Amino acid sequence: MALNLTHQTGAAAMTGTPPMGSRPALLATPAPAAVSGTGAGMARSGSSNSLRLQAQTVEPAQAQATDFHQAMTQDREAEHPDLAGEEARKVGVPVYVMMPLDTVRKDGSALNRRKAMKASLAALKSAGAKGIMVDVWWGIAESEGPGQYNFAGYIELMEMAKKNGLKVQAVMSFHQCGGNVGDSVNIPLPKWALEEMEKNQDLAYTDRSGRRNFEYISLGADSVRALKGRTPIQCYADFMRAFRDHLAPYMGNTICEIQVGMGPAGELRFPSYPESNGTWGFPGIGEFQCYDRYMLSSLKAAAEAVGKPEWGNGGPGDSGSYNQWPEDTNFFRREGGWDSEYGQFFMSWYSQMLIEHGERILAASSAVYNGMPGVKVSVKVAGIHWHYGTRSHAPELTAGYYNTRNHDGYKPIARMLARHGAVLNFTCVEMRNHEQPQDAQCLPEALVQQVANAAKEAGIGLAGENALPRYDETAHDQVIATAAEKAEENRMVAFTYLRMGPDLFQPDNWRRFAGFVKRMTETGVRDVCREQVEREAQGVAHATQHHIHEAAAALVN
Repeated sequence: MALNLTHQTGAAAMTGTPPMGSRPALLATPAPAAVSGTGAGMARSGSSNSLRLQAQTVEPAQAQATDFHQAMTQDREAEHPDLAGEEARKVGVPVYVMMPLDTVRKDGSALNRRKAMKASLAALKSAGAKGIMVDVWWGIAESEGPGQYNFAGYIELMEMAKKNGLKVQAVMSFHQCGGNVGDSVNIPLPKWALEEMEKNQDLAYTDRSGRRNFEYISLGADSVRALKGRTPIQCYADFMRAFRDHLAPYMGNTICEIQVGMGPAGELRFPSYPESNGTWGFPGIGEFQCYDRYMLSSLKAAAEAVGKPEWGNGGPGDSGSYNQWPEDTNFFRREGGWDSEYGQFFMSWYSQMLIEHGERILAASSAVYNGMPGVKVSVKVAGIHWHYGTRSHAPELTAGYYNTRNHDGYKPIARMLARHGAVLNFTCVEMRNHEQPQDAQCLPEALVQQVANAAKEAGIGLAGENALPRYDETAHDQVIATAAEKAEENRMVAFTYLRMGPDLFQPDNWRRFAGFVKRMTETGVRDVCREQVEREAQGVAHATQHHIHEAAAALVN
C-alpha cells in the first residue's frame, strides 16, 4: 500500500441459478482435498468430496431503480443511430469500486448493512461503474474449521451485483485485516490456523529482533504440512476451489476476476512495514523478514551453494531498523553494502523467495480457474514510492522487490505473472511526485511508469488502484492521465476505486466521481469536453440522490 505523510493510518460445480425468490446459503464440510506437491508444477489430484449444499431462504434483493446511465444512453440513441456500435467500440478503462472491508458479517452468514448495499450498488450502476471489488476473507469463510466453508454472505452479494448488472472482482484474501494502512476493522486469520501458528511460531514472519508477524503465514513455510495436515499452499488451493464450486452460477458472468492474495494487505511482498503497535511509520525503510527457521534454512542452503556459508546466518546486520532512512545505515546508504557481492547475493535470494511464492500460488490458482471463460486472475504489487529517488531503494528491498539504481525488480515479477497469464494490479496511480514529501525522495509517477514498462515488456495487462481515498479532481485527473489517456496498447485494463463508503456518497464527491467514471470509460471514443461531463455528472447526481442519501446514512450506522 502506498502512503504519504498526510495519511499514516492507514484480494464439484453447482448447476443452475438460485431461484429469484430466495438465495441459497452454502455450507460445505468436505475433508481437505489432497494436493500433490507445492512447487510450480503443482496439480490437484483426484476430485474432492462432493459438496453438500444446504439452502436457506433469505430476503431477496429488490429490483433497483431505473439506471440513469442507461436512460442517458437511450436518449443519445435517438440522436446517434449507431450508438450500439459506438458502445461496442469503447476502448476506455472500466472502473470498479472497492467495497467496505466488512461487507460480509464475521460469521459469514450474510451481508452487513444490506440496505446500504442495495442502495450503493444501484447508485454505482447508475454512475456507469463496471462493477465492484470485494475481499473474500479466509478468516471469515473458513473460520469454523479446516475445510468448513461458509460463503453465504458472498453469495448474497453476488446475487445483488447480478441483479444490478455489475461485475465483481473477488479477492482471495489470505491475510489478516488490521495493522495496515486503511484497515478500519479487524479480521484475523482463521482461529484454527492461528492456533497452529501459536504452537509453531516459525510459521510467522520474523524480523531480526525476533518479533513475529501473524498477518500472513511466512512464505518460507509454503511446503510445510503445519496446518492440520495441510500446507499453506494446499489451504489456499482448497479455499479457491471451494469458492469456485460454491459460486459456480456466478463465475464468468458476474465474477469476472479473481485477485489472488499473496501476502500482507493481499500484496505480493514481505510485511516489512507493519503499522500495528507503532512498529513502523512512513517513510521508514522497514526491515527484512527472513528470520523464521524456514527462511533461515533456505538462506543457509543458498549460501552454501555459492561457497559462502558465512552468508547464510541471517540478513545484513547493518540494514538499520523500521523507521530509519537509507543514509542512516551502512547497508542502504549511497555507497552501501546493498551493491556489494554479498548484498547482491542476499537480495537475489530474498526476492527470488518472493517470486517462487507467487509461482506456487499461481500454479494452484491456475489448476482451479484455468479454462473458465470470462474469469481472469490478477495479483497485486505494492506501490512503495518513498525513497525511490535514492540509489538503493531501501523500502522496496526490505519488501522483497530487488529494485535499485542498477537492478530492475519488477521485470522478474511481471514475467512470473506472464507465465500464468495473470494481470498485474498496481497502486498509487493517483499520486503526483510534487504532492509527496521531497526529503523522502518519493517518486510515485516514476515508479508507476517503471511497473507499466515491465508489464508491457512481459505482455501482460496492467490494472490500477488509488492508494489513498481521494475524491478531488486533481487526483482524478492524475488517474485518467496515467491509466486512460494513453495509446490504446498502453492503457490499463481496469481501475479499481478506493473505496465505497459515506465519503464517496457526499453530494460533491459523488458528482465528481460520476464525471470521473465517464471520462475513464469514454477515453479513446471521442473528445469529451469537461462542460459536457459536468452536465451529465450533475444529471447522475440528481437522478441518484435518493440512493446516495440512503447509502450514506446506512453506511454510517
